[in-house]
Amino acid sequence: VQLVESGGGLVQPGGSLRLSCTASGTFFSTMGWYRQAPGKQRELVAQITNTGTTNYADSVKGRFTISGDVAKNTMYLQMNNLHPEDTAVYYCNAVQRMTGHNYWGRGAQVTVSS
Repeated sequence: VQLVESGGGLVQPGGSLRLSCTASGTFFSTMGWYRQAPGKQRELVAQITNTGTTNYADSVKGRFTISGDVAKNTMYLQMNNLHPEDTAVYYCNAVQRMTGHNYWGRGAQVTVSS
């Protein structure tokens, strides 16, 4: 099983970035994005299920949009109006449909700074 993220980078406050995640090797029930800032715990950013249901952290509602097709193992995160506090390593997560096991990507750095 492999999860590969792409699309991180450096952006100014108020800017936008789009993250992508492609998974392979099994079937998943849920895919999501988590992030971890220096000195902080990893936290959920957004999730999408294989029925299309989405869930967001309060801190990103109205600014971030998760999309994709879990059945096709692809997921995206459109991040608009980025704030410096959004700076973190963003990890792709996928929950295996049969076992409930969590799989993780290596992470993509997002830095919001002027």
